[in-house]
Amino acid sequence: MKILFIDTVHPILWDRLKAHNFKCIDITNLTGDELLNSIYTAHGLVIRSKITLDKTVLEKCENLKFIARSGSGLENIDVEFANAKGVKIFNSPEGNRTAVAEHVIGMLLSLFNNLKQGDEEVKQGIWRREENRGIEIEGKTIGIIGYGNTGMALAKRLSSFDCNILAYDKYKTNFGSATVKEVSLNEIQGEADIISFHVPYNPETYYYFDDSFLNSVKKKFFLVNTSRGKVVDTKAVIDGLKSKKILGACIDVLEFESSSFEKINPGFKRSLNFLRNQENVILSPHVAGWTVESYFKLSNVLADKILAQFSASKA
Repeated sequence: MKILFIDTVHPILWDRLKAHNFKCIDITNLTGDELLNSIYTAHGLVIRSKITLDKTVLEKCENLKFIARSGSGLENIDVEFANAKGVKIFNSPEGNRTAVAEHVIGMLLSLFNNLKQGDEEVKQGIWRREENRGIEIEGKTIGIIGYGNTGMALAKRLSSFDCNILAYDKYKTNFGSATVKEVSLNEIQGEADIISFHVPYNPETYYYFDDSFLNSVKKKFFLVNTSRGKVVDTKAVIDGLKSKKILGACIDVLEFESSSFEKINPGFKRSLNFLRNQENVILSPHVAGWTVESYFKLSNVLADKILAQFSASKA
């Protein structure tokens, strides 16, 4: 089987496939038509976010057996058409769930304890203690929207903070536990002090958080988004911050990222400038799932899944 690596991933995937007689080819240097024309004879594609595999592209991939997406999001793949075509789709949300969960905790602790502000002030010779008095996670009610790999990983880590954990997932039931209460979306909107999004991006979740959602939240609250930028309407966030309905925000993903997540589209400069000038907003460049460990795990999980489906004899 001929496997084309379109995006850079940890070499463990290449090495494990190669060891099982897959023909691995690096085309990470190709772009545009040259890239597209090269993939039509492939049996397998390894991708991140560089390319969009829509129906038009997939129709021409007559030999394609699988697509391996390093990460969790599948928004750049026409999953329905791929399934109808008999193409297996592998992703690896198990690989970076710990990284995302720890990033959320880190962002919350930084925001709650004014760590960014305190660090900047001390480095400038400013010593303000009362102004940097923090707040605690303990006793707060945290609503997790989306209870898949990252939602569960976050709940597991939050359980040691003695907080109240609520979780809602439209497509899952009976997942409550001794530490996590399964609830409706309305209950999260009515009770949560912190709301954290962990849903995939698709037409259904586009602007999941908008003005209507904001107005449905009963309490002042903190917002966390480490899922996808377009799950959250930036205008609604800005409105909430200005009205102080949103007490603070931890945002790793922005709706004005490029499709490859590698840069910010310049048309949203005013919104970005507002967010970065707020002391109660913590921003990071879509790296919640990017750790040294997750880089390895994302590819190792994919290797497990591919080799379980396509044995050496089939390669």
